[in-house]
Amino acid sequence: MILENDFRFRRYNKELAERVSGFDCGDKDLNDFFREDAFNYDAQLLGRSYCFLSATDNDIAAAFTLSNSAIRVTELPNNAKRRLVKLIPWIKQGRNYPAVLIGRLGVNVKYRNQKLGSQIIDFIKAWFLSDHNKTGCRFIVVDAYNREDVLHFYSNNHNDFSFLFRDVYQEKICNSIPEEEPLRTRQMYFDLATLL
Repeated sequence: MILENDFRFRRYNKELAERVSGFDCGDKDLNDFFREDAFNYDAQLLGRSYCFLSATDNDIAAAFTLSNSAIRVTELPNNAKRRLVKLIPWIKQGRNYPAVLIGRLGVNVKYRNQKLGSQIIDFIKAWFLSDHNKTGCRFIVVDAYNREDVLHFYSNNHNDFSFLFRDVYQEKICNSIPEEEPLRTRQMYFDLATLL
């Protein structure tokens, strides 16, 4: 299946969610978010959700939430700071670089193993490089679940996200997470300038 040929892009809202059959991406946290929290985020202007509907409009194949963000360079360890700063021309080097955050992304279990997740990542990348984008945005960032399958999805050769921090230990230190606590998510980024 091809995302833009076989599905229709729509803003995800309560009326749409009530009209179509239930969305289940196989993850309780994501399902709960798209059942209720997505609407609260939207009402408070904290994030906007979108979805791709099946051609028959009977179900939601995938949904995702975007919000504005930034990579705060001053909060990064020196090695991560150097890696990012070298990507930006010296006249634009600053403390924060504009980014869009993929807050949530889920693919309906009915449409698994059809590469819809990667097609959505490509869609988001193209969207923020298009003339329809109304703001500057250098990076796409995500706090990916710290699970091997999710980390592989974002970092694989197709999606090409990089870890913001070199390792889990460094990420815990920079985010003031005690060493004994598990790290639930890993911060990752994609540099849109690589597509220009």
